[in-house]
Amino acid sequence: MISAGDFRNGMTFEMDGQVVQVVEFQHVKPGKGAAFVRTKYKNVITGAVVETSFNPTAKFPTAYVERKDMQYSYNDGELYYFMDMETYDQVPISKDVVGHALDFVKEEMEVKVLSYKGNVFGIEPPFFVELEVTQTEPGVKGNTATNATKPAVVETGAEIRVPLFINEGDRIRIDTRTGEYMERA
Repeated sequence: MISAGDFRNGMTFEMDGQVVQVVEFQHVKPGKGAAFVRTKYKNVITGAVVETSFNPTAKFPTAYVERKDMQYSYNDGELYYFMDMETYDQVPISKDVVGHALDFVKEEMEVKVLSYKGNVFGIEPPFFVELEVTQTEPGVKGNTATNATKPAVVETGAEIRVPLFINEGDRIRIDTRTGEYMERA
């Protein structure tokens, strides 16, 4: 059991039969009245974010979310297949569960597959990946000092904004959490 007074960002617990994760929390001690914990939490299955207040003594059962390293193998349109690195089993995961998590993931890259009580609900790609730019307008010499960007398509098919000096064939480093260009690789 976990009490609301012990909330930390990223903590998971069960509430009303749902698994939720603390996104933000704040202990509030008003001058008059009892203290409370203002919390923003996300339902890990549906992705819905809710903001509410709890009594610091409220208790909730801890939810243990399993994060398993798996290798992305391939997709056949509706299903994405991942290989368990220990048992070499192929695990199919539907397109709606994967969502945009694989926008920057190539085949044979390792990802974390998130599950709760055996039900897969999400994919965590690596925080940073290096990909090759496959399509963009040619770079122009002298365009390195500005903050101007242009669209570029990387080898996974995702489109991002890159600085003007990036050309086709360049390898770049991307933050998968924000989908932003970081640097040349």
